[in-house]
Amino acid sequence: MINVIIADQQAVFRAGTAKVLAVEEDIRIVGQPTLPEQLLNSLEKLRTHVLVLATSYLYLYEQIRQIASRQGTALLLIADGDSPTDKYLETGVLGVVYRSVNAATIVRAVRLVARGEQFVQEPGPTATRWEDSVGERVRNRLSTRELRVVAALIRGYKNREIAELVGTSEQTVKNALRSIYDKTGVSDRLELALFVLHHRTLAQATATVRLRPLPRRPPGPTPGPPNFPSPVAG
Repeated sequence: MINVIIADQQAVFRAGTAKVLAVEEDIRIVGQPTLPEQLLNSLEKLRTHVLVLATSYLYLYEQIRQIASRQGTALLLIADGDSPTDKYLETGVLGVVYRSVNAATIVRAVRLVARGEQFVQEPGPTATRWEDSVGERVRNRLSTRELRVVAALIRGYKNREIAELVGTSEQTVKNALRSIYDKTGVSDRLELALFVLHHRTLAQATATVRLRPLPRRPPGPTPGPPNFPSPVAG
């Protein structure tokens, strides 16, 4: 059995990845930490074979690498965009996949790195057109606003936050989601995340969407989620 920890701040993507991996008979999800201390604690205490790690946690990389080395845990990095893989592999990461990864590829990547084999998903835009005709058809059917809504949802934002990011009302976002569900044939947010995960053309399209930052909230008595530093530059 391959024990896996998934550490990714994008809640919907994390849940979708967990659902894809958990259905495999030889893979078990043992943790889905979101806070840095939870991540380090889980890695230290749980018997983990593979850590699926988002680049947003790379500021903790030295601590992660030391614990993973002690525990015999292989690191599979989720890279954003089309960033080069060499800089990650040089630091001891055994595998690299992109957020455009499909379900079959991430399952294969987890199995290979668990065996100590290197796996790198190379960006392949030329192959995408014939490999993912369904994703391409759906991408072409989505309006610009709908694509922005999907991009925000995949990054873990709620409807109210999506409305602010897209510059519209919450009701308009709800209407857009109903239209998106109809066009993709899904029934809820998690199914939509899985659909995007399965179709690389759509995943790449949402990954390139730029969303304006949310307005700053006045400080309250209870602190919100931590703002993590940007990933280290290569």
